[in-house]
Amino acid sequence: MNEMNRSIAEMVALVEAELAARADPAKAGPMQAYMKTTQPFHGVQKPDRVPLVRRLKEFAPKDRRDWERRTLALWNLPHREERYVALDYAMLWRAYRTPEALGFLRRLIVEGAWWDLVDVVAGGLVSPILKAHRAETKPVMEQWIEDEDLWVRRAALLSQLKHKGETDEAQLFDFCLRRAGEKDFFIRKAIGWALRDYSWTRPEAVRDFVVSCHGKLSPLSVREACKQLRKMGLTVE
Repeated sequence: MNEMNRSIAEMVALVEAELAARADPAKAGPMQAYMKTTQPFHGVQKPDRVPLVRRLKEFAPKDRRDWERRTLALWNLPHREERYVALDYAMLWRAYRTPEALGFLRRLIVEGAWWDLVDVVAGGLVSPILKAHRAETKPVMEQWIEDEDLWVRRAALLSQLKHKGETDEAQLFDFCLRRAGEKDFFIRKAIGWALRDYSWTRPEAVRDFVVSCHGKLSPLSVREACKQLRKMGLTVE
């Protein structure tokens, strides 16, 4: 076994041992039930995972391919918290948040196939890549918003979270309108969330968009989009 593989094995062993040591069976069942998943939990909540994630800085990847291998080594472990740690590990290394990573991130989205994992990938990994490489990533997002997998479409809708004044407003509104007819809860919720996030920056623009889409956006999307607008005293009629 070469040095790189030993390092990956040591990283995996550390994560398994630390999560097992912090396991709380009394929390594991409720956490699994809340997420409506068959994947088992250790019962380790986020604050108790933070020290472990800090220790993972000791396991720096040698290059982008190594970053993917190390992330997958954690991702493929059996417990849900190990997937959370895998995503935290991926987010540690900003150098690999490049357009070349989008294919790998799409894989995590498809395999994750639930909001707790997909939203972290979308907001913590895809979003920074789009913000830094907008021209290169736009064609990929054009594919994602039409993807057959609903979680990839959700990720496309959420791909500009926290972009604030650097948001591609035309793309955001276009994506929301293109998915407005979908009946899936997670798509409708994502539309509202994306618009609400942007409403902090351009409330009037979001208000005008929602008004212009009367009868097209679902009540759920409108309700979510308008939460901050109403607090600002802006009405949507």
